Amino acid sequence: MTKMNAVGWFDIYVNDLSRAVAFYEAVLGVTLEPMGDPTGEAQMMSFPVDMSAYGAAGALTKSPHAAPGVGGTVIYFMVEDCAVQEARVAKAGGRVVRPKFSIGKFGWVTLCQDTEGNMFGLNSLK
Repeated sequence: MTKMNAVGWFDIYVNDLSRAVAFYEAVLGVTLEPMGDPTGEAQMMSFPVDMSAYGAAGALTKSPHAAPGVGGTVIYFMVEDCAVQEARVAKAGGRVVRPKFSIGKFGWVTLCQDTEGNMFGLNSLK
């Protein structure tokens, strides 16, 4: 069997897809792209992806089968310096839950809440 990373894909569930797209585009400085849902049941907007690069791809997903909220899985977005994106969170309609803090040899993390109530992290090496 081929070795794989533990995560192959992620969905961040949202109530208002347009609002969530605007939030993540503003905070991360990226453009999300529409993608089809193979089941035809959900609306999805994909984060930029290079399937040959390290890490997992994913999308914002509005689905009748799941909802956003705090307390479950936390996705960490890799960035150059999490203080840069942290500074954009409140202006984009989110909330910084725990400002940039050290995680030792693994760098730095900021914990935030998006416009839909989801907790997410920003992780950087500086």
